[in-house]
Amino acid sequence: MRGKDSRQAASRRYLIVMFEPVVSLRSLHVDVPPGKVVTFISDVHLGYGSRERDKKREDMLLPILTACAETSAHLFIVGDLFDLWFDYKTAIPRWHVRTLAALQELRAGGLPITYLIGNHDFGHNTYFREELGIEVDRGDVSATINGTRCYISHGDGKAHNDKGYLVLRSILRNRLAQWLYRWIHPDLGISLASRTSHGSRDHTSEKDYGPHDGLRDFALSTIDQGYDLVIMGHRHHANIVQHGAGTYVNLGHWLGDGATYGVFSPEEGFRLIEVFSQHTIA
Repeated sequence: MRGKDSRQAASRRYLIVMFEPVVSLRSLHVDVPPGKVVTFISDVHLGYGSRERDKKREDMLLPILTACAETSAHLFIVGDLFDLWFDYKTAIPRWHVRTLAALQELRAGGLPITYLIGNHDFGHNTYFREELGIEVDRGDVSATINGTRCYISHGDGKAHNDKGYLVLRSILRNRLAQWLYRWIHPDLGISLASRTSHGSRDHTSEKDYGPHDGLRDFALSTIDQGYDLVIMGHRHHANIVQHGAGTYVNLGHWLGDGATYGVFSPEEGFRLIEVFSQHTIA
């Protein structure tokens, strides 16, 4: 009976947590030497669209990853690097081997990488940890970067009218459901997951967030709790908002023209950079 009761209690805790905006919060300290920065990318959505357009998107990403070896003290991937990711015990999606190789090379060179999953690349199992040496965070991260308190989150589940997604998230991230799904042949399983992912991305892009942006409200509330910098993606709208002594950054997306990523320097603060021109936009 004790075993059954403990399993039931664990199931209840899981459901409660998965219906909260914050699934978990991990603390992290990042030291940035003079002249170095911390790089943030999100919502690249590798795998979306035609293979030709997808390769061009990866072509834009690779120089930024390569440059991190020289410029960055830490790389944060803030969710939805892939439009779909689901790794099996002996199989992964066949595309984007160049990106995987670039990430492995960065880790081999000693660059710390923190990967927060989003609402598309939720199907991580052991591949990134065991083969690339990259731990995957399933919740949010509270990082102190040279004394600057940063709250980092993909942002999914934080919109005011996101109840439907919270139900879906509780199913998609359930370990039992993912274990059962891995019994489906990878060719079929990845194809089905890809269709679901495309529908989710279109829903996010077209979603009516109502008169109030829940991500922005969450960020400003978090700043009021003492954070200096809140960094999120998911919204597909690059923006920097000043609030009191703090700053909220949304990293934007890579699905069309105007792809952006972010860099933080303890000396110069946060900058949003346009990928094509490499100009600072905010």
